[in-house]
Amino acid sequence: MIQISEQVFCDPFLQECFMENAYLPNPYLETPFLIIEDFLSTDHCHDIVSEIQRASCAHKAEVKSMILNSVVTPSVDEEIRRTSIYQLSDILEEIYQKSFLMHQSRIEEYFSMPLTTATPLQVLEYQKGDFYIKHSDDSSEIVDKEGTTVGFTCVAPQRKLTSVLFASSHISHPNAQDQFDGGELIFNYLYNAKGEQITIKPKAGDMVVFPSNPYFSHEVKPVLSGYRLTLVQWHNSIV
Repeated sequence: MIQISEQVFCDPFLQECFMENAYLPNPYLETPFLIIEDFLSTDHCHDIVSEIQRASCAHKAEVKSMILNSVVTPSVDEEIRRTSIYQLSDILEEIYQKSFLMHQSRIEEYFSMPLTTATPLQVLEYQKGDFYIKHSDDSSEIVDKEGTTVGFTCVAPQRKLTSVLFASSHISHPNAQDQFDGGELIFNYLYNAKGEQITIKPKAGDMVVFPSNPYFSHEVKPVLSGYRLTLVQWHNSIV
């Protein structure tokens, strides 16, 4: 394994793979991702969960692919990703955006990356059985005829940082109001000093921020029970 921060290592095969965006944060940080605890209060998170559970307007999340010389064509493929997208009310989105502005300078300093634009906020609902297989937020994998990953093709170059706010809690937080079992966020190529994959079992109100490139390929394990709700954005930057 190759050490990329004080506490995190990566799969060495990444050093041999082609990728257009291979940015890594300062290696002297404890982790190459940032967890902001209590980004939103538990009450605000519960309000978000309640609002989305009452909502009726949703659509299935899509995945990006590349054909015909870099033409990106999003489409629904429930063998890759099974989740639903909602839109937050103006009032709750304003609460989220105010909190993001409060934390933006910390994020920019952590990643040495001044943020410019961001995608619209996506509210992602994972119910029992929902999942998202291993993927990079800015790239598609290149695989050989044996199915082995040999590189990555960038399909969303405007995505430099990914932010994920958890509005419900993993069951490992026993006193949480809105919970789910399963649904862990796994960083597929990142490991701790014991060689264990980095796994996030979130608490409602916490946000994780990480570079969108293939080093931070990740998946959402199938939800076994409960209700997993996240607020996701991708941020562009001057790198």
